[in-house]
Amino acid sequence: IAMHALAIDRAVNLPAMLYNYPGRMCVSMDEETLDRLGKSPNFCAIKESSGDPNRLHLLARDYPHIQLSCGMDDQALEFFAWGARSWVCAGSNFAPEAHIKLYQACAVEGDFTTGRQIMSAMLPLMRLLEQGGKFVQCIKHGLTLRGIDTGPPRKPLQPLNKEDKRKLADVVRTMNTTIDQIGQVSAA
Repeated sequence: IAMHALAIDRAVNLPAMLYNYPGRMCVSMDEETLDRLGKSPNFCAIKESSGDPNRLHLLARDYPHIQLSCGMDDQALEFFAWGARSWVCAGSNFAPEAHIKLYQACAVEGDFTTGRQIMSAMLPLMRLLEQGGKFVQCIKHGLTLRGIDTGPPRKPLQPLNKEDKRKLADVVRTMNTTIDQIGQVSAA
């Protein structure tokens, strides 16, 4: 991984975000790889998607020169607590307000009490996206709920059925209502 990334770095000489997602890539960026890549100022961030809290701790503690970016939505609160200043998440495409409110509370204001409340309201959506087996379809339908037509999912994926569409709409509605109430209580 390091040799390939460094070859790209030399060829383009542009800032780049590393992406560690062993669940999809079947390989994890180990410390030796991070040590080698971390010497280049162009590797300025890493989207960490391993799901391993120990990895989050390692990156925050031992690689502070590589900006930490949350790549596991259900761990966003923990990432912000450990200093992440960015979050790359597909759900923000159709529920940006909720994601911005969590980011604002935690990363900007350092208000983790409100952040925990917002995160708690968001967890059903994150669970539906990550554990439902229909991630792409949910993202596409979420955009449809906002009036943005993205067309059908790529084959062989099928669109959500009526029940799944209803479930997603209900989860989003409940999340938004709950977060709005949190905002009203915080403002009072």
